[in-house]
Amino acid sequence: MFPLLLVLFVSIHPSSGAQIPNQDQAKELPVATNGEPFPWDRMRLPVTISPLHYDLTIHPNLTSLDFTGVVRISLDVKEDTSIVILHAKQMHISNVVLLAPEGVRPLRVLEYPRSHQLALLSESVLTKGRKYEVQLEFAANLSDSFHGFYKGSYRTSSGEVRAIASTQFEATFARGAFPCFDEPAFKANFTIRIIREPRHIAISNMPKVKTVELPGGLLEDHFDTTVKMSTYLVAYIVSDFLSVSKTTKHGVKISVYAVPEKIDQTAFALDAAVKLLDFYDDYFDIPYPLPKQDLAAIPDFQSGAMENWGLTTYRETGLLFDPDRSSASDKLGITKVIAHELAHQWFGNLVTMEWWNDLWLNEGFAKFMEFISLDITYPELHVDDFFLGKCFEAMEVDSLSSSHPVSTPVENPTQIQEMFDDVSYDKGACILNMLRDFLSPEVFEIGIIRYLKRYSYQNTVNSHLWESLTDICSSDALDEGRLKHTEFCSKRKLQPGSSKWYSDDELDVKTIMDTWTLQEGFPLVTVEVKGREVRLSQERFLRTDDPSLTEGFLWQIPLTYMTSASNTVHRFLLKTKTDVLYLPEEVDWVKFNVNMSGYYMVHYAGEGWNSIIKLLQYNHTALSGNDRASLIQNVFQLVSVGKVRLDTALDLSLYLSKETQIMAVTQGFGELVPLYKLMEKRDMTVLENQMKGYIVDLFRDLIDRQEWSDSGSVSERVLRSYLLLFACVRNHPPCVAKATKLFNQWKDSDGTMSLPVDITMAVFVIGARAPEGWDFLFEKYRTSLQMSVKSRIKSAMTVTYLKDKLKWMMEQSLIGEVMKTQDLPDVVVSVGKNPHGYKLAWDFLRANWHTMIKKFDLGSHSVSYMVLGVTNQYSTREMLQEIRSFFDSLTEETGSKMRCIQQTYETIEDNIRWTDANFPLLEAWLNKHQHRPPHEDL
Repeated sequence: MFPLLLVLFVSIHPSSGAQIPNQDQAKELPVATNGEPFPWDRMRLPVTISPLHYDLTIHPNLTSLDFTGVVRISLDVKEDTSIVILHAKQMHISNVVLLAPEGVRPLRVLEYPRSHQLALLSESVLTKGRKYEVQLEFAANLSDSFHGFYKGSYRTSSGEVRAIASTQFEATFARGAFPCFDEPAFKANFTIRIIREPRHIAISNMPKVKTVELPGGLLEDHFDTTVKMSTYLVAYIVSDFLSVSKTTKHGVKISVYAVPEKIDQTAFALDAAVKLLDFYDDYFDIPYPLPKQDLAAIPDFQSGAMENWGLTTYRETGLLFDPDRSSASDKLGITKVIAHELAHQWFGNLVTMEWWNDLWLNEGFAKFMEFISLDITYPELHVDDFFLGKCFEAMEVDSLSSSHPVSTPVENPTQIQEMFDDVSYDKGACILNMLRDFLSPEVFEIGIIRYLKRYSYQNTVNSHLWESLTDICSSDALDEGRLKHTEFCSKRKLQPGSSKWYSDDELDVKTIMDTWTLQEGFPLVTVEVKGREVRLSQERFLRTDDPSLTEGFLWQIPLTYMTSASNTVHRFLLKTKTDVLYLPEEVDWVKFNVNMSGYYMVHYAGEGWNSIIKLLQYNHTALSGNDRASLIQNVFQLVSVGKVRLDTALDLSLYLSKETQIMAVTQGFGELVPLYKLMEKRDMTVLENQMKGYIVDLFRDLIDRQEWSDSGSVSERVLRSYLLLFACVRNHPPCVAKATKLFNQWKDSDGTMSLPVDITMAVFVIGARAPEGWDFLFEKYRTSLQMSVKSRIKSAMTVTYLKDKLKWMMEQSLIGEVMKTQDLPDVVVSVGKNPHGYKLAWDFLRANWHTMIKKFDLGSHSVSYMVLGVTNQYSTREMLQEIRSFFDSLTEETGSKMRCIQQTYETIEDNIRWTDANFPLLEAWLNKHQHRPPHEDL
């Protein structure tokens, strides 16, 4: 058989011509499970065959927790071949046949589990252009993880545990549910049938067309055939969920599914989904192509949500809302996640990236569209107040040498999983926001609609997007466009330059944006003002002690700036390492990156920072809240790369005593709090308490002005929750006294007393400090059906001083009975941030590493979140060595090559450098500025 396999190997490597591989190459052929050579040696599937249609029947057994199935795949043969290579993972394959024009023939099967691949071997050649089908029967256990076709459960109020089975196929997990060509470019149509017991219902991507009774009392639901789509978007759920429904103005039926006892928490999500689907239908000028859109709240769910076409799935906390018990931030979060998943129905589902290296085309756009859509549909949520935080989060990881370009090569499943990070989501959204600001919102909207229309039901790469955003008023573009597009271009012809600030011959969107997507990191622009002359230079912003790592980077940067002499936003495209601008007159100050619409930091050399500090102290509202937030972030981050002294950054922070805008206040906390968090993990009690006292004093007036109620706008309410929680954790006496009184009253009422939602975290955190308070909170957590209440209680319980309770919470979350395993990453990271629990969290992570990477999957966001969340506040060489020795002991199969491990090392090294250089300066500055005694920890 071996020579035949070598011939077969050549037949699916067209580029290798007719040559038989030499002896060395033969040795390198993978070995199948039966000991024979496996005829394909690459992670990616060959392109000799594509699937056209899947007929899929699945029969899950929710008692034995396994499933069987049969799939028949129609093939498009593009090259003569005798082998079909496709994916299957951890399943038993049987009765594999080829349905050819000549009749039905058995196929031999080879399995290569390392690449999750099957080879189906035919004795006769499959001829190019002829129609064939392969049929495979399969069986597997429902997955124990949160991927593939996996088992879940929930507990009713009477204590009964009920099982459900649901899917999560992105990125590479459809292959664990049925044999398939599990890559995004292999789009096909799917006709799905699900066999179930009468006590359950089944839902899938498409509406059910009929139900057939089978022998033995089983039912088989037949679903309509899907549109052409990628395997990772297939979905089905077998459960006892109930649903509520409405119809959009475009005639799409929207349904929200949840467990029966929580169906009364679905009204808000249902209304939001109707409103948002109608918005996208109009905005994209492309009708949503399916007759229905379901939103299902899954009791066991790892990520936030998933955009399966026609059946989006969510964590219960991401979908369920109780008007009386859910907070302003719950409403904001739920609306954003629905906006994100529904945006994917166009960006991702209708038009899909060709391969996972361009995941940002899906995720960056969906993240960006959250803010565009909610700004219009829910103006009262003030989403603009929160966008900037996404860019700051992206910069945190993008300032490390272990960062990666937005578009970066990936091959294996772990590398693919690692792409689901802040760079793909948040940096992707921020560079799109920068491009929109650069081109103008009108041009950007026309360009992305052109992109969606041009590539519907297809796969794309970066350059397709840039082409669609270029020459939008050319005759070709107008032919593809709509009335609004034509009107815009006619108007622009009549008024040259009215809607833009650049000339068409200057605008090369691809050249500009390649500098932002094909290289990692982001630029630091240094600005030095000498009279009317503004000298500009750019370099990579990188937290490292190796200057050579910043060399060779150049961006095309759409600069914006304003000055003390003019509120007008001026623009300049910086294409070179250095350049010079000339102002019409001398000015007192200049602010670059207006509203931080650009994804870059700014250093004001010479007297620049001093003039800005003076402006903030005497007239901070001359700049917008976002401008102030960006200055806070920039100046403190510049300390870490040695561009600015720490006392300059702290001098700037003094103005925060007058700040009230949410983004600037939270960024102030975001830069100052980590300083004492570093000290909490070292023996520096005096300096630590001085720093805590400084922050409380800085925000004391704002904290004391907060009402203990639910009044005000969404931003005001979110800020109130944030401030009161901080004040109570930091033992601010008025806050502790008020929270203690309210907790005791709430406890005395057995939890029936109605507390203002926005203050509950502050109250619960104080209550959780004593063992009896913690136990009472846990009892309420265990019995509550309100997801937002459970979430807040769980968070409060992780802030306790009681080490035995912290350890118990992590252990119970891993077991998954009284606390959900899906919440384990949040629990572990929260315990890791707790000054009484950080060592417990690190010890727990090490001790349970192998269990957790099996449950959450290597490379997943959950694993990297735990690794970084538990380690990123360490700042000693001893701890770095302990962490290194653990991760160095791992193999590649257990995670040694994961990017988050490199990020951990870099972050701790940066912390060590920062503390060595700045703690003496910090102590001197605090001694000079301390007017009130610090609040010692109680």
